[in-house]
Amino acid sequence: MHINFPLLLVLAVVITGLLALIDLVWLGPKRRRARAVYEAKVDVADPVVLERMGKEPLLVEYGKSFFPVLLVVLVLRSFLVEPFQIPSGSMKPTLEVGDFILVNKFAYGIRLPVIDSKVIAIGDPERGDVMVFRYPNDPRINYIKRVVGLPGDRVSYAGKELFINGEKVPTSVVEVKLDEDLPAGHPMQNIAEVRILEEQLGEVEHHIRVERLARTPAAQEWLVPPGHYFMMGDNRDNSNDSRYWNAPDMPRELWGMVPDNYIVGKAFAIWMHWPEPKLRNLPSFSRVALIH
Repeated sequence: MHINFPLLLVLAVVITGLLALIDLVWLGPKRRRARAVYEAKVDVADPVVLERMGKEPLLVEYGKSFFPVLLVVLVLRSFLVEPFQIPSGSMKPTLEVGDFILVNKFAYGIRLPVIDSKVIAIGDPERGDVMVFRYPNDPRINYIKRVVGLPGDRVSYAGKELFINGEKVPTSVVEVKLDEDLPAGHPMQNIAEVRILEEQLGEVEHHIRVERLARTPAAQEWLVPPGHYFMMGDNRDNSNDSRYWNAPDMPRELWGMVPDNYIVGKAFAIWMHWPEPKLRNLPSFSRVALIH
C-alpha cells in the first residue's frame, strides 16, 4: 500500500486553513460579541467566565496552530526541496542503500503538488544529472537514476560500454576489487570482481560500478523520443532502467523511458546515511556530500 503523502499534506493544509478561516470570520467575532454582552450586563466581570467565553474550541485551536507549519512544509516540499531515502543499490557507488538525499524541486520547472503539472518552465534535465522521477509502471513509486539520453539522442549499450550518438562515452578504471555485496559463504565470494570506473557524461564526471562476471546483455540501440529521457543506474549490472524497454529476454520489469511530466526533481546532496532507521542504530553523517 502506497500512501499519497502529497495529497494528504494538501488536504491537511486545506482543513486546518478552513478551521482558521472559520474562526477568523465567524467563531472569533461571535465569541467577542458574547463577551461584550456579558460585560454590559454585570458590574464586575468574572475573569474565569471571560476566559471561558474567549476560549477557542479545541479543534480550532489545533487547526490554527498547525496551519502555518503545514503550509510552510507544503511550499518547501512542493516547490523547493524534498528529502528522499535510497532503498536500493541501483545507484552504487554514487548512492548507497540508506542514504538520505535532497532533491531540488524547481530545477526543471515549478509543478503543482499532487497533479504534478508544470506551470513555470525553468530548465531541462541535462546529461549526467541524477534525477528522481515517478516510476512509469506505477507513478506512486519514486525512482532515481542518472540521465543518459536526452530527447533525440541515439543511445547504444554493447559489451557493457555506453555510446551516445555514435560516440563512446569515455571511462577510466578507478579501482578493481572483490564484490562486497555477495553474502558470506557465497561460492563466488573470492573471485567475483567489481570494477569502479570514472565516466564522463557531458560535463559530469562520476563513478559507475560494473561486475566482471555479470551477464553481458545483447547489444541494443534506442532512439529517445521527444519529451522523454533515457535513464540508467550507476550500478550498471544491477539496475532496472531504460535499457530493458525492448529486451524481453531480460528478467526485469520493462518500463522504458521517462516522460517529462513524470519528473520529480534533481538530486543534489546526501545529508545523512541511516540504512536501518532504529533507535539502536544512530544515523551517520560521514557521507554528507554533493551528488555528481
